[in-house]
Amino acid sequence: MTHHPPHVAAPHPVPDQHGANLYDTDPMLETLLRVYLPADLLAHLKPLLQRLGGLAGGRLDTLAGIADKNPPTLQLRDRTGIDAQKIDKHPAYVEMERLAFGEFAMAAVSHRPGVLGWEGRMPSAVKYALFYLFVQAEFGLCCPVSMTDSLTRTLRKYGTPELIERYLPALTSLDLDTLAQGSMFMTEQGAGSDISATATLARPAPGHAGQWLLTGNKWFCSNPDAALAMVLARVEGDPAGMKGVSLFLLPRDLEDGSHNHYRIVRLKDKMGTRSMASGEINLEGARAFLIGERGRGFQQMADMVNNSRLSNGVRAAGLMRRAVSEALFIARHRVAFRKHLVELPLMRRQLIKLILPAEQARTMVFQTAEALRAADGGDASAHSLARILTPLIKFRATRDARKVTGDAMEVRGGCGYIEEWADPRLVRDAHLGSIWEGTSNIVALDVVRAIRREQSLPALKAHLNRLLAESALDPGLRREFETCMARVLELATAAAAPDADTLARRAASALYHLASAIAMAWEAARAGAPERLTLARLVLRHRLLPNDPLADDRHGETAQAELQLLGC
Repeated sequence: MTHHPPHVAAPHPVPDQHGANLYDTDPMLETLLRVYLPADLLAHLKPLLQRLGGLAGGRLDTLAGIADKNPPTLQLRDRTGIDAQKIDKHPAYVEMERLAFGEFAMAAVSHRPGVLGWEGRMPSAVKYALFYLFVQAEFGLCCPVSMTDSLTRTLRKYGTPELIERYLPALTSLDLDTLAQGSMFMTEQGAGSDISATATLARPAPGHAGQWLLTGNKWFCSNPDAALAMVLARVEGDPAGMKGVSLFLLPRDLEDGSHNHYRIVRLKDKMGTRSMASGEINLEGARAFLIGERGRGFQQMADMVNNSRLSNGVRAAGLMRRAVSEALFIARHRVAFRKHLVELPLMRRQLIKLILPAEQARTMVFQTAEALRAADGGDASAHSLARILTPLIKFRATRDARKVTGDAMEVRGGCGYIEEWADPRLVRDAHLGSIWEGTSNIVALDVVRAIRREQSLPALKAHLNRLLAESALDPGLRREFETCMARVLELATAAAAPDADTLARRAASALYHLASAIAMAWEAARAGAPERLTLARLVLRHRLLPNDPLADDRHGETAQAELQLLGC
């Protein structure tokens, strides 16, 4: 018979967090929201965030598990033999769509005033807070929601007034029956990340002024039955290379209600994001509208891609938070060797290694969202700042999510490997983040491109210096940060030199770690949250400064940080 010491209760041997409110169990989220949102707006939103947190830890998590095991199917013909392609979605997925697009207005909140009971238009941080909670239960659906939001943004920025008037109401509808979901059809077999190799062709549509006919194949199209898609194509006769690529808006249905001239050939059998359909598409003279300036399709699509990349970073941060939340729950409730796991030194060290990248990503989400808000308000320096923060979070957070979700699975032990639990789904979904919307190499090079072309490094330096000035650090720590900043900026400058692309990944990681550490130190001062400063110190010590892997730090700063961050 197993005996527990008097101070240790006898919990169930397999702890299960299902049913917890993921907003209430994460008090640091509200602490940070107080930093990044006006007090009256946060007070208004708190009941909504608590409801979403409760759903994410309960009903929404259940629906996500069901949808993951019952992926969508493609119906090419109806029972009478008529070609009538349709993607059949499981009812669990449809219920999640109603929550995301309807009740929580995740695709509309940045584009319409009066959403969620708030009179004005909300800042970007609200949308990303909703995504951050929602993705802790369901990752796949966040892709169509994000693409709908991003397509709406790009259409509003580059579309004609007529197209905006025609499609904006449906894109921002909260009613699933009238909603127009969005997508982007960009990837081709022979192109991949090389947009300049786009082979899809566009030619004027006879008898339809202002419309174009698209012909070609798109190889990886998520949400392929979306009502509207942004598509890259080359106008016949336009030059080869990037300068010949234009952006088009492709409606699923024509004015007479008939289906546009393209076919979904098949759906992909994916490792993760199984709840959401991704497919291959043949464009067979599909009718479309030119968006923005002819020959500048890549630059215009880049706006949509960058918005999606930020959303991708948010999703990575949310996946890491869910993985950390599960690991912490297990460690606090599972008893082994007559102790709770969290009392074991190696487990504490493992948990800190999960918490640190998860909190870095969370800080970078809010920092980037704030830069985007200012940039949309016309601040040129904020535009340059957002231009580098976006690929930084896409590059580093998505890679960190793969390791954090995998290592968190180990905390649950053998049960973590079983598909009845969320851990395998988190791991499978996390691996996509560093692939779509630009693989790690492509995104690291985009960081360099922002430095070379958009004055992003001076904007980032000015931003970080301002945060340091407002952080009330002791002089010694302040000097450490400043010395480290000088080294990182020197590396980034070197990476932006001609023929120095091999430095791009190192520079991107260093910039990410520097920005997240300084921003967490700033958050500590603004929120009165000393644990944020502890995290900032850990990033400085273990991600930026030289570190002796053989050093004995059993009684050093890391050991003290474990006790503070884990509440021991």
